[in-house]
Amino acid sequence: MTVPEESQSSPTTTQSQKTGRSLAGIAGIVAIATLLSKVMGLARQVAIASAFGVGPAVGAYEFASIIPGFFLILLGGINGPFHSAIVSALAKRDRQESGPLIERISTLVGLVLLGVTLIVVAAAPLMIDLLAPGLQATAPEVRAIAIRQLQIMAPMAWFAGMIGIGFGALNAADQYWLPSISPLLSSLAVILGIGALGLTLGPEIMTPQYALLGGIVLAITTLSGTILQWLAQVWAQKREGLGNLRLRFGFDDPGVRDVMRVLGPALFASGMLQINVYTDMFFTSFLPNPAASVSALNYANLLVQAPLGVLSNMILVPFLPVFSRLRDPQDWPELKERIRQGLVLTAIAMLPLGSLIFALAKPIVQVVYERGAFQSDASAIVAPVLMAYSVGMFVYLGRDVLVRVFYGLGDGTTPFRISMVNILVNAVLDFIFVRVFGWGTPGLVLATVGVNVASMVALLWFLNQRLNGLPLQRWLRPLLGLTGASVFAGVTAYVVMLGIESWVSGSRGLAGNFFGYFVEMAVSGSVGLAVFGLMAARLRLPEFDQFVGRIRQVVRR
Repeated sequence: MTVPEESQSSPTTTQSQKTGRSLAGIAGIVAIATLLSKVMGLARQVAIASAFGVGPAVGAYEFASIIPGFFLILLGGINGPFHSAIVSALAKRDRQESGPLIERISTLVGLVLLGVTLIVVAAAPLMIDLLAPGLQATAPEVRAIAIRQLQIMAPMAWFAGMIGIGFGALNAADQYWLPSISPLLSSLAVILGIGALGLTLGPEIMTPQYALLGGIVLAITTLSGTILQWLAQVWAQKREGLGNLRLRFGFDDPGVRDVMRVLGPALFASGMLQINVYTDMFFTSFLPNPAASVSALNYANLLVQAPLGVLSNMILVPFLPVFSRLRDPQDWPELKERIRQGLVLTAIAMLPLGSLIFALAKPIVQVVYERGAFQSDASAIVAPVLMAYSVGMFVYLGRDVLVRVFYGLGDGTTPFRISMVNILVNAVLDFIFVRVFGWGTPGLVLATVGVNVASMVALLWFLNQRLNGLPLQRWLRPLLGLTGASVFAGVTAYVVMLGIESWVSGSRGLAGNFFGYFVEMAVSGSVGLAVFGLMAARLRLPEFDQFVGRIRQVVRR
């Protein structure tokens, strides 16, 4: 997202210009590769929905994949602990030293994660019972499938570590395309596996008696995709001289110690933040239909994360260096304006989007997922969960803006402490919304929204203390105006949708099919977005003009 221009500076050197162009090129490579991976990830989820709907196979898979997925995100993800530690260590060393260091780290980490893998295989029943204790009473068949799936996917812990090491090594060598695009292989493997199963079984793939087989195929293809991702990086590492598949000991090497110094605290911090996921799964397992509930959480979350991820990069990425440059007390007046700007831009992007998703949740789910085993009954389960997610889109991203202010001030401790407190807040809200109020799966999402609201309030309170006061009342006026415009846009979209729905239901060619749902979603959403644009323009906010200008730039590209 563009921000107001800084003061004029002296002309940069040729080298600086090259570096700037290089960084811009890197950002473009990563953005394109990430977008392709996201698209393939959505295709993967659509394939799963079409084959298994919200049945036992996919429900068990969502429970079983929590632990392997945790390792893959924690160890193998971009900007994860392994990636950051490796990049930091290799940046200080010559290329000749990199290969042996990578081999030593891979040997050490591989031995540890081999032990972790064996523990997961042996303790899979215990882990599933700890993660989802309610399954024993509510869905024993889901529990049985989840245990088998977890045992199959257990080696992902080892491969996740190797992927994280390879990711960091390749990035340190200025190789970005393959690491960023390689997650696509995981999605492709699952899609091909489901396709092969569908060709073998035909329509019977959707029947309950094949739930175990379907669950096993999901687990095997997920593991296979992870292996393919690792093999692709092994080939690239060897080509770049960044180590081979060999055991190399000598763990007292200074480089190994450098990696471990960064890795330990980062693993702890990232791991603690995953506790909220386990808390949600704990309460989900006690719901009447846990397989459908956990599937709905994942299907709805994917629909929200796709636009959220794109818009968050547009908003957040340019602000962190700005916040960092304004950390000195004499620059705090401008810092406060930048914080306001970040929050207003977040509101412009997230409030209307959340409002429209809330109003049009049903046709959105129908357009994306409703085919094969995923029919109207599944849409009725997923749509309310999507509505709950949409309520919290602004606070989700607004919290991230404020967290980056603290990072810019050189304070990572305060956001971390707030996150630790929020683990307890999340558990309490889960209990109240799910067990006391009986709101079911949407209650789990609303608990997360409550946690993000609490985070924003706490972050603003600490910033108010840190920066000698914030003009919160002045900030509130544009936010209230944008909220009103968004609510009106959502109501308008919903009314238009009802009218189109009535017309579509009387049309023999459009009723009950993809094109009918698409017409409802596209026309209603466009009208709602136009209404928001007209109302927001009347607020005369400079951030609105910046946002529209940035969108136009993206469209032209």
